[in-house]
Amino acid sequence: MNRIPKVAIEEHFSAPGFHAYSADLVRGLPAEFLANLAAKLTDFDEQRLEAMDAGNIEYAILSQTTPGVQAEADTSVAISRARENNDFLAARIARHPTRFGAFAHVAMQDPVAAARELERSVVEYGFKGALINGHTRGRYYEGREFDVFWERAEALGVPVYLHPTAFSQTPALLDGMPVLQGASWGWGVETAGHALRLLFGGVFDRFPKLVLLLGHMGEFLPYQRWRIDSRFAACPMGIELKRKPSEYIGSNIMITTAGVCSAPSLLGAIGEIGPEAVLFSVDYPYESTAEACSFIEQAPLDEKARALVCHGNARRIFKIGNRDELALLQC
Repeated sequence: MNRIPKVAIEEHFSAPGFHAYSADLVRGLPAEFLANLAAKLTDFDEQRLEAMDAGNIEYAILSQTTPGVQAEADTSVAISRARENNDFLAARIARHPTRFGAFAHVAMQDPVAAARELERSVVEYGFKGALINGHTRGRYYEGREFDVFWERAEALGVPVYLHPTAFSQTPALLDGMPVLQGASWGWGVETAGHALRLLFGGVFDRFPKLVLLLGHMGEFLPYQRWRIDSRFAACPMGIELKRKPSEYIGSNIMITTAGVCSAPSLLGAIGEIGPEAVLFSVDYPYESTAEACSFIEQAPLDEKARALVCHGNARRIFKIGNRDELALLQC
């Protein structure tokens, strides 16, 4: 088996006290499953590093699990808890600085505060960007009031990972069908729709160097590029963009393999947006590190494309050295 180096960027943890935000999402799950999940989410040493080593994952960017402070009703509490989360995570990754990086947790209840916290985390701690767990209590981020945050991310040269969460209000289509409301379907629909709100809301025209990352093979969007162009051209509904919608998907919007270990899906995504816009991820601990690593090593890719997906794109986008280079920086 080809033990190619890997960088993984949708890898989750939970800070102390943050489990309360996830209570609604895990209600009804077996106690043994939840205990195992909690043990992995709160571990920064043995279990996590052992899984990474087994799959030759050299470096992982960690992020607070969903929904975090996106679910907090009190803005001042959200701001302080986001800062608390980032301080906690910085202390944990300092124990293994050549193995772990971090995404900042930000309170989008206050876009100015979110921009400041992103900048603080990047400048003070060397964080690699931000991961936002979807909407904030039903608020999406294409409006001009959020431009201060997008401007700061672009100016800092760091990506923003848009991670799924549940709909703030269950659509009638999914009502009474819980199996469709979560990660199996509804979360992907919600996140893809959020990304399209940013696109059609002109965020990438206002901030052309901004990079948004979507997990789970792009939440369906790569496979809809032609259709989106066709229907937008036929009925733009008064919206004007500088480029075709499809041209933003693969340039401003990049994707990861997190949570989708399907070679046909991978090949389709690469066919649509190119190997330079696809990054390997696991979605730890919700998916199997061993399965994700085996999948990407065995996928029918040429070695140049495999290297880009496994680690080359992440090293370029996040300015990450290889293991030897990272070790030298710590000397």
